[in-house]
Amino acid sequence: MSDTRPAPVDQPSRAGRDLPAAIAVAVVLIAVIIASLAFVRDLFLLVVAAAILLGLWEMGKALAHQGTWLPTIPMWAGAVAMIGGAYYGGPDVLLVILAATVLTSMLWRMRRGHPGFVRDVSAAVFCLIYLPFLASFVALLLAPGDGIRRVLTFIAVTIASDIGGYVIGVAFGRHPMAPVISPKKSWEGFAGSLGFCMAAGVACMLYLVDGEWWVGLVLGVVVAAAATLGDLTESLIKRDLGIKDMSQVLPGHGGIMDRLDSLLATVPVVWLVLHFLLPAV
Repeated sequence: MSDTRPAPVDQPSRAGRDLPAAIAVAVVLIAVIIASLAFVRDLFLLVVAAAILLGLWEMGKALAHQGTWLPTIPMWAGAVAMIGGAYYGGPDVLLVILAATVLTSMLWRMRRGHPGFVRDVSAAVFCLIYLPFLASFVALLLAPGDGIRRVLTFIAVTIASDIGGYVIGVAFGRHPMAPVISPKKSWEGFAGSLGFCMAAGVACMLYLVDGEWWVGLVLGVVVAAAATLGDLTESLIKRDLGIKDMSQVLPGHGGIMDRLDSLLATVPVVWLVLHFLLPAV
């Protein structure tokens, strides 16, 4: 008698991802980032700007489901200006452009009248700070003479956090960290994130940026905490908006915001640690 059982179908991993697609997309994204850093720094800034504009588009689309309207044109222009201004002018210029973008966005929204004005402007300010302002710290990382190595350190430690949390969480996760916000995030996964981050931080200090090994430990601790906070924050945003993923532009990952969440949260603390504990070259 022939076997008439149905052929097995691909199942998502225990963590809920299409793992092969997720790995393939991650490899492509990392390759694009490294290639842009290897040739021209300005090209890397364009990659960052493109990612942030896509993130703003996703946020605008998600917020629109609840009736919120974002002033897209001034926000997009301000996002690009913030990233470029941070690189060429430093933190002071970044703050000035942020303030100017907020004011311009408020004026742009006035044309639609008073209904929903506070809601729309509040959402715009939140998005401007959450996306282009935080992302501009990547430009601040890149600005010093050894900026490329600093950016690679930021990427390596943040990726280590994701890998450590995923691998250990899937294998040993038993105690939920925040079941109401993100049921699959566990304390065991956080421990894995912490361990991988600290190891990656020490390795980067010793072999990439020529820093003290203990700076890598400090970097690992703060990045693990910030990355976890970033993941939980984006989970809260999606739950509040009633969506699973921001979009489906990245197979196996969801939207660009589903990949930027930990990066946006970690880059300011990486800049802070390296700015004060690692002398610029």
